[in-house]
Amino acid sequence: MSSSSLPKEGNRGKMKMEGIEGDASVGGAGRYILNPTRINSEDIIFCVDVDAESLVEMKTAGVTRLDSIKQAILLFVNSKLSINPDHRFAFATLSKTASWLRKEFSSDVESTIGAVRALSATTVSTGQADLTNLFRLAAHEAKKSRAQNRILRVILIYCRSSIRPHHQWPVNQKLFTLDVMYLHDKPGPDNCPQAVYDALVDALEHVSEYEGYIHESGHGLPRTLFRFMSMLLSHPQQRCPQDDCDIPKPLMKKSAESANGEDNNVHVSTSR
Repeated sequence: MSSSSLPKEGNRGKMKMEGIEGDASVGGAGRYILNPTRINSEDIIFCVDVDAESLVEMKTAGVTRLDSIKQAILLFVNSKLSINPDHRFAFATLSKTASWLRKEFSSDVESTIGAVRALSATTVSTGQADLTNLFRLAAHEAKKSRAQNRILRVILIYCRSSIRPHHQWPVNQKLFTLDVMYLHDKPGPDNCPQAVYDALVDALEHVSEYEGYIHESGHGLPRTLFRFMSMLLSHPQQRCPQDDCDIPKPLMKKSAESANGEDNNVHVSTSR
């Protein structure tokens, strides 16, 4: 899928860089400083799609999308807490609409393990997903987070290949940041993952306070999910626009070029 449809958000979430005129003693060269900026601890809501498509098997035998999602969440939480133990997590599910799985925010890993174990999917399609209630829940919690000098982020993990989500949300209410991880089937006559992806991008741009990221994968490989979830560890207040994000690097290609003496340029992975 083309990255051209991904959100491009100017300098949102970046610290401002100011130039200061240099003096003659250093050849008149300019100096630059970064203004100090407070980086708030995060309250993160994981919202997991529990439609029947979350039970589709990955390429690893016997492992479903939901199994891999559970592993990815545990990896994310442990990694995030190693960066800052003050981050907190809550959990919701998405069927026809969003509902709480565990509303209380916590930084306790055992609490996360309990919530992840409680995740289960329906065996029948739930139809079109309405994100309005998810945004309503997030906005309510975001106001409480702000009162504690924290920020709120929603990580939506969506699994439907042919059903576009919809929402009704005011364009001027941007109280939280939305990230999306989209797992889908290959494009075919019975599905339209590009149209679903575009709808998810529109939702992300519509509600995000800071730079929201979206990743997608139709490969069915758990390691791809883990790689993209690790990229979502980045703090929304410290992010560059996603179109400017040049990680992860294609290591195999880089190694081959280094062996050929072509190590002067940095190559950016274009895979999503």
